[in-house]
Amino acid sequence: MAVAPAAPRPETLAAFEAAKGFMPVREGLALHAAAVEAGALGLPLLEVGTYCGRSTILLADAAREAGTVAVTVDHHRGSEEQQPGWDYHDPSVVDPEVGRMDTLPAFRRTLYRAGLEDHVIAVVGRSPQVAKVWGREVGLVFIDGGHTDEHAVNDYEGWAPHIAAGGLLVIHDVFPDPVDEWTGQAPYRIWLRALASGAFTEVSATDSLRVLRRTGTGI
Repeated sequence: MAVAPAAPRPETLAAFEAAKGFMPVREGLALHAAAVEAGALGLPLLEVGTYCGRSTILLADAAREAGTVAVTVDHHRGSEEQQPGWDYHDPSVVDPEVGRMDTLPAFRRTLYRAGLEDHVIAVVGRSPQVAKVWGREVGLVFIDGGHTDEHAVNDYEGWAPHIAAGGLLVIHDVFPDPVDEWTGQAPYRIWLRALASGAFTEVSATDSLRVLRRTGTGI
């Protein structure tokens, strides 16, 4: 009989649902299940694209249970579709002093309210720059950053090489329909690339969330 994946603690799930962000609960539960599985490797669980910490809560919960840590990377200035004039712009996270988005304060409040600050390392910087200086394997990489081809490819090429054998690559906002060009075509194309590489095998698909396992070398 298959064993049901460990669910987040009720207070963790409540904090996730209360946090600012875009991930639906169903996809969040699939992410958490992947993080719990990857946590068994005893390696860090890494997220690209923090925003206000909604999904970070779930990685941190899994990291806490596994005795490891969640690492989340973001410049906190918002991705393309979150800028003024775009559908996902939120004026409440604009720094009035500099006139630019700054989601870092909201993220810190999210972790504080969830009681998970001690289980997360927040790296403030651009994904390709951080990836170049990152020096160890990780059990999971969750790609949920910018949705242009440039940013999605940089996230994949920068972080996929760090995934340990048996570790997981999770990609959010995978939308095959070309109508979703601005929200999910770039993640869809790196998902196709990962499958075609021979390095990854798909484990599950939950709506727009894809989970792949490293079963070969390279990217």
